[in-house]
Amino acid sequence: METSILAKLASCIECRSLHIVVLGSSYVGLPTAALFADTGFHVTAVDVKAEIVKAVNSGLSPVNEPGLKELIFHNVEAGRLNASLKASEMNQADAILISVQTPIYKNKKPNLSYLEKALENVGNAIKKGMLIIISSTAPPDTMLNMVKPKLESLSGLKADTDFYLAYVPERIAPGNALKEFVENPRLVGGIGPNSTKIAAELFRTVCKTVIETDATTAEVAKLAENTFRDVNIAFANELALICEQHGADVKEVIRLANTHPRVNIHIPGPGVGGPCLTKDPYLLIHHSEQGHELIKTARKINDHMPGHIVKLTIKALDHVGKTLQESTITVLGTAYKANVGDPRESPSKQIIKGFIKLGARVRACDPYCKETFGADKSVSLQESLRGSDCMIIVTDHIELKNINLKEAKNLMANKPVIIDGRRVVNPIEAERLGFIYHGIGLGKPRS
Repeated sequence: METSILAKLASCIECRSLHIVVLGSSYVGLPTAALFADTGFHVTAVDVKAEIVKAVNSGLSPVNEPGLKELIFHNVEAGRLNASLKASEMNQADAILISVQTPIYKNKKPNLSYLEKALENVGNAIKKGMLIIISSTAPPDTMLNMVKPKLESLSGLKADTDFYLAYVPERIAPGNALKEFVENPRLVGGIGPNSTKIAAELFRTVCKTVIETDATTAEVAKLAENTFRDVNIAFANELALICEQHGADVKEVIRLANTHPRVNIHIPGPGVGGPCLTKDPYLLIHHSEQGHELIKTARKINDHMPGHIVKLTIKALDHVGKTLQESTITVLGTAYKANVGDPRESPSKQIIKGFIKLGARVRACDPYCKETFGADKSVSLQESLRGSDCMIIVTDHIELKNINLKEAKNLMANKPVIIDGRRVVNPIEAERLGFIYHGIGLGKPRS
């Protein structure tokens, strides 16, 4: 913090006179903009979608996130937050946070086109003393090999001397984004020591804990977090498949194994969804020459699980003398995780499309999510189960954990089937009521 430029920027952060522009106003960018505005900064959220800009400027939230609507309304009314379609807003900024999507192509390679476009706009707006933060998830070395040289080339300025550049990955989950933004430890990886220090100062105004590191380490750490979870879930899913073959119950196996003080096996399920776990492992191994077979295998196992649900359903229906083509299937839950309305990469997508392709009649019901992936939409649980031959529990919403099985049995067709992808139903009670029950990882005892 020796140079006058850096000292001035630090002073602007301290007195909240910094003007921040956030590029990208979706699940990550919008909570970011709202929280920094609530801390006292003047924040402009820039997005290419007119409906998002209009909603924010009206004090509304285009993202369904608890508490976000109120936070946006309060700060728009206070004059600290506004939204714009114009990239030129960056010309007046002191700090720019880039939070655009970085999806993967069908070949599992990273699609950095949105980030590249954002960098072009930012590079043409950079002036001395500006702070640039990248929050978009990216493969290792993206900051050193792509972001830094591109911004330096476009601006004619030098990173960590003329302007400051850091990678600050998000660590939030839909449904709890505002709390996690503030409370989860935040990694700040600068392109150099000056960048790390000043970016850390900015994020300490919002986040309770900030951990300083370098940009590459932060990139790898972010991807390692989600890849670890994906690999652990894959192990749980493979363990579930083994238990099904040997007549064991994976829930009991995991409970017993986890009594060991150094074991923590995750929970199996119908597949892995969401924008991170399905993508970040591929970003981590991008351009990696070794050490990635385990990660690739884990992805294949988790991608296999929706198809396994379809096979379990066919097997169960066959057991009661029904074919898939003459059956009505009810899929409960189209969101990718419990108690949120986010359908991104949900296992339900492949499950529903698989049933439709095979000729089944498919209904979908989700108390939080509007997406049906081509299935018929049911407005209530009761409507979705009426006359249905099979209910498949894909998402463990609290409402689906407490299904009234007796009522469900009366609503469903003769010889009803339950396929429990989340193991939320008591199998003994279900079978006592007359259901044919199959659960992930529940093998049938051998005589």
